Amino acid sequence: MTETTKTLRLNFTNGENKTSTLSLAGARDNVSEEEVRENMRVIADSGVFEKDGVVMYAKPKSAAYVERGVTTIFDDSATTADKQA
Repeated sequence: MTETTKTLRLNFTNGENKTSTLSLAGARDNVSEEEVRENMRVIADSGVFEKDGVVMYAKPKSAAYVERGVTTIFDDSATTADKQA
């Protein structure tokens, strides 16, 4: 069985002029460009996301929906969880 997931991927330029990505699983479908741009500006303007003193999301760069399909061959995780309980 194939499971498809959809993620909204937001790409920013960070404080070192490199690309930083923020991925949002379960994002609403059909979000407008205007909404995405405005919310990315809010994230960038907040400056609250830092790593090792570098602002991670300094300037909006691009946004896209990414769909991914996963086909499971086998999954023993439920069996393993039952044995541990």
